[in-house]
Amino acid sequence: MKKFLVIGNPVEHSLSPKLHNYWLKDNNIEAIYGKLETHENDLPELFKNLKDEKLDGLNVTVPYKKAVIPYVDVLSGHALRTQSVNTISFHNGNLIGHNTDIEGFEISIKKLNYDVKGKTIIILGAGGVVPSIVYALKKMNASKIILSNRTKEKAEELKNIFKDLSVLDWGEIVDFDMIINATSLGLKENDKFGTDFIKAGKNKLYYDVIYEPCDTEFSEAAKIVGNTYENGLNMFLFQAQKAFNIWHNIDPIINDDLIKFLKS
Repeated sequence: MKKFLVIGNPVEHSLSPKLHNYWLKDNNIEAIYGKLETHENDLPELFKNLKDEKLDGLNVTVPYKKAVIPYVDVLSGHALRTQSVNTISFHNGNLIGHNTDIEGFEISIKKLNYDVKGKTIIILGAGGVVPSIVYALKKMNASKIILSNRTKEKAEELKNIFKDLSVLDWGEIVDFDMIINATSLGLKENDKFGTDFIKAGKNKLYYDVIYEPCDTEFSEAAKIVGNTYENGLNMFLFQAQKAFNIWHNIDPIINDDLIKFLKS
């Protein structure tokens, strides 16, 4: 039986096993998908298991999307351009690092019927999925992309990949059309941003990469002044759909029954 894992730290909250095992059963595929809280010194053994075909594929989440790159043999175009990997497959003796986060984010924005073109966008965070979001926003012709990260130097480092980014001090707010929470703030009940989002006014899109829990300080700030809020569930679903296709050459279904199952 084939075996797949999502690795990261933290990973307990991940719905990936529930989602992928649903799709595996739905498509009559003999495989199992689990999750593993991972430390950096676990990576060599995990990748040896992939090479030895004791594992058949990995999904990668925070904080290892860049750390896994030295262990793969080939990077897909998207993974190479963003220096970020979230899916790993084994093909013809090579470990291949893919990035399906870009398409996942892009499709989720299109599902909102939101036009990014010409918009000013603030991204909170500078690690994990952020390079993928920046790349997708540039593809969709965003006018200005501003990063704000608790460690400012980490935001500045992303300018090595994307030259025309702006960097904002953590906790500061400037005028924007869309704001994206790409940090882990919100995963824990008492997480605080230290930012007065309400000063930004109305008619903004608040997009939270976090999909569980649904209610966070970020979502509440959006709702208080009547802004549009979207959590990361659709991005999660569409990036997972692309990963499933890489491994199994099947586009699994995304419908209301699946979403009800995930929320049950």
